[in-house]
Amino acid sequence: MRASLLLLAAVVTLWGAHWPIMKVGLAHVGPLWFNALRFLTGGLSLFLVVALLGRLRVPPRRDWPLLLSVGLGQMMLFGVLVMYALRHVPAGRSAVLAYTTTLWVTPLSVLILGETVSRRKVVGTVLGLAGIAVLFNPLTLDWSDRAVVVGNLILLVAALVWALCILHIRAYRGLSSTLELAPWQMLLAAVPVTGAALWIEGPHPGDGTLTFFLVAAYAGPLATGFCFWAVNQLTARLPAATFSNAMLAVPMSGILFSAAALGDLPSGPVLLGMAIILAGMATVVAAERR
Repeated sequence: MRASLLLLAAVVTLWGAHWPIMKVGLAHVGPLWFNALRFLTGGLSLFLVVALLGRLRVPPRRDWPLLLSVGLGQMMLFGVLVMYALRHVPAGRSAVLAYTTTLWVTPLSVLILGETVSRRKVVGTVLGLAGIAVLFNPLTLDWSDRAVVVGNLILLVAALVWALCILHIRAYRGLSSTLELAPWQMLLAAVPVTGAALWIEGPHPGDGTLTFFLVAAYAGPLATGFCFWAVNQLTARLPAATFSNAMLAVPMSGILFSAAALGDLPSGPVLLGMAIILAGMATVVAAERR
């Protein structure tokens, strides 16, 4: 459990910081090339790690469904949807909406996987969703701006895609470990995104500035290579309700990093929502320890 908590803390920190970094990166590179570069560099770093460990092999046929689900769903589709939405939605708000995955994961894990959810976990989940509702605050959304409304809807669709991938990871029993599959999943995501970037955005990724290279270095090996492996590892280890509630810490981290880096200071309702989410997470963790 301690190892899982340390891994979770690393993901929360790295992915929280990634939201304002993505927002900055979009000023230097198109959304398709941003995703293509982070999947290519993240995948190459994982191929190197797996090869050095002597565990590099082509995934057996039994693992192909999981390869396709995570590579094309959780990585490619989720990543592209989020990057397009970020062009019209602030980084902090985007992080909150993308992690409404909890709305789908907990009830679907009960209905589809037959997982049992204790009363404390139900209370914790309700608190977490209440905190998300406070953070989202639809009253502050400019409903007359079509681009903003579509951007928010795209983030909700991205959350549903990720939720379905989480359920697949939990239900499927493959032959390869998450580390052995991760580089191949990223390669699978990188190929179509790179092709689309060449076709739609042209053959020149980025503006060649120092900021562009720093963003690419962070987004690839760390926020993509390491974090996607870590998240899939946690998905397989932790119950769905526990994992989805714990991941609510990422948008809170994203809000704090966005405030520090972009000057997007959290308001009173945002602080209230974060406190409610923390209460929900504490309730779920207490239930898990029991």
